Amino acid sequence: MADADSDSGATERANGITATYRETDTERLLSFEQSGKTAAIAQNVEGYAMLKVRPSADGDELERYYGFDMALDHAAELLGCSPHDIPVPDSAADMGM
Repeated sequence: MADADSDSGATERANGITATYRETDTERLLSFEQSGKTAAIAQNVEGYAMLKVRPSADGDELERYYGFDMALDHAAELLGCSPHDIPVPDSAADMGM
């Protein structure tokens, strides 16, 4: 059964990248899209577990990180951009341990 989306969510766009934050019943999800390339960072809804980097919001986990900066580095690598170019909605800024 798929997770239901909650009302919380935010989208930011910068440098040709769209970042969308949303929460499901089980996780916080930050998804990125740039020129057809995608990446996602997920964390449990309680916000205390390691971050999972995926090639897409519903993709298989590629790697886990404690720190948000390291997860953003990996997401940027998947998108083919600098981590400094990735916009992060305020609601997702506290992800990581």
